[in-house]
Amino acid sequence: MATAPFIHARCLYSPQISSCKQPPSSSSTSPSCSSSIPSSSSSSVVSFSSATNSGQRHQGIGIQAMNTITHGKSIAGAWNSKNEPEHLLVLVHGILASTSDWTYAEAELKRRLGTNFLIYVSSSNTYTKTFSGINGAGKRLAEELPFLLGVPILEKLAAPIAPFFVGRTGSQLFLTDGKANKPPLLLRMATDCEEGKFLSALGEFRCRIVYANVSYDHMVGWRTSSIRRETELSKPPRRSLDGYKHVVDMEYCPPVPSDGSHFPPKAAKAKEAAQNVPNAQNTLEYHELMEEEMIRGLQRLGWRKVDVSFHAAFWPFFAHNNIHVKNEWLHNAGVGVIAHVADSLKQQEASSILAANL
Repeated sequence: MATAPFIHARCLYSPQISSCKQPPSSSSTSPSCSSSIPSSSSSSVVSFSSATNSGQRHQGIGIQAMNTITHGKSIAGAWNSKNEPEHLLVLVHGILASTSDWTYAEAELKRRLGTNFLIYVSSSNTYTKTFSGINGAGKRLAEELPFLLGVPILEKLAAPIAPFFVGRTGSQLFLTDGKANKPPLLLRMATDCEEGKFLSALGEFRCRIVYANVSYDHMVGWRTSSIRRETELSKPPRRSLDGYKHVVDMEYCPPVPSDGSHFPPKAAKAKEAAQNVPNAQNTLEYHELMEEEMIRGLQRLGWRKVDVSFHAAFWPFFAHNNIHVKNEWLHNAGVGVIAHVADSLKQQEASSILAANL
């Protein structure tokens, strides 16, 4: 489970990108939206993202409200007479990747979203800097920006050799970091704990959207990137949603009440076995325990889940890079996904503006 997230919050623009604000008439103090899609890298993606409480599948994107006029100004500019950006959208790549992974997405999102969005591509964790640990990368991103959202996880490397390839990050991604009797970092990040109110911070976003490849992605599994159990997966549709090629399904998953994630004695014993004798049986048992606990924690929040299928693409095996169009010429099968992201953000902007002006 790993991700290269989009992080979207309403903000007051300044050269330091240092503060956030809400619409004057809004009663909410939470950022507008967070959405994520996998990035190119050897990492997999826990996209911390999903959506508004629609309760419907195949919900239309509908942007007509963006053209509404208020006192001679478009609603989008009603709060901002200086034509400065009202929203901050941050693009963060995955392991062993760089800002070039977002070249197409950045340009296309700027074109589609206009000047009301400040789009920023993070550059604080390029290439081997991603090997220094999730917490180290997070600190650098937090220093670069006013907030951090993102949980990387690799799925397809063998856990015993991961630290040799990706350093401290490897042990964290395979949940073997720290003492055997202590929960791993990624489990702690799926809940609130002494180190930080991770889940509460994620819950402050009014909208969380996760984009997941249903097949052909050999870096990020469908259930991992969509925060689902194996039993919660169903056969995906074969046809794309109108106007968004290769986007095949979208549904809102409401919060699932539970007491959240735990690290029981059984998990501590399994972690110790995975650390001391890292064979397939030990690591599989431990990872299954941790996966269930992380899902329980993350599903306490509502998510909009967008399923993407490149089964009909010319190069379906490029799904991991197609989904965010790593290279415009080689991975352009994913342009419909970027269009869907842009329209989803515009829909959220329109709905929040209308609510603020009622």
